[in-house]
Amino acid sequence: MPDATKPLFRDDFYLSTCEAVVTAVHADGGVELDQTCFYATSGGQPGDTGFFERADGSRIPLAMAVTGATKEIIVHRPEEGAPLPAVGETLVVHIDWPRRYRLMRMHTACHLLSVVCPYPITGAAVGEEESRVDFDMTETINRDAVTAALMTLVAENHPIYVQWITDADLAANPGIVKSKNVRPPVGLGRVSLVCIGENAAIDSQPCGGTHVSETQEVGAIHISKIEKKGKENRRFRIRFGTPAA
Repeated sequence: MPDATKPLFRDDFYLSTCEAVVTAVHADGGVELDQTCFYATSGGQPGDTGFFERADGSRIPLAMAVTGATKEIIVHRPEEGAPLPAVGETLVVHIDWPRRYRLMRMHTACHLLSVVCPYPITGAAVGEEESRVDFDMTETINRDAVTAALMTLVAENHPIYVQWITDADLAANPGIVKSKNVRPPVGLGRVSLVCIGENAAIDSQPCGGTHVSETQEVGAIHISKIEKKGKENRRFRIRFGTPAA
């Protein structure tokens, strides 16, 4: 079985570069490393993009990071036509930081939305410009009121941090999972909780994605649209900036 990739982003969401050794190169060009700061596509958040820097200073552009044979393996996919490194080669891994930071801000905004709208989540997708969160709800809710509540949480600048719990802790407290259809990955022995507020006073939910360290970093956001997607499903679309006049 292939060796797991050490996910450095788990302990530092702001780590944008690291040194790593190539452990495998797939027939389709996918590259595995002993460790990485790249987040792999999962949980509605897209994988990171960026590039490998080789010892001679040349670059290998990367189109995306995805999970491999297991969730513990991260595969870096070079852009089509890019050269491939050799197994055993040491590289410097660089994330497209502006893109990652926007995704961190957006993913955090989705968590804030789940606080303002405390309904079971039926789906979500994080994007650079727009994200969506689907809720199991029938209530009619005013999008401007939701935007105002979101911006209050942003302005209050609550701290955001990760707390680790065991698989057994999660099994004993299933109610902390807000997603109705997707369960957090277990089997690794521990699960990360993304906590918002002192002593998680605002929110706490299992999540393996990347987030900013305080709500103020999210910046201006608004609900651009609320769509009815069935009798008991509402889709909220979040965008950066203030609502259009």
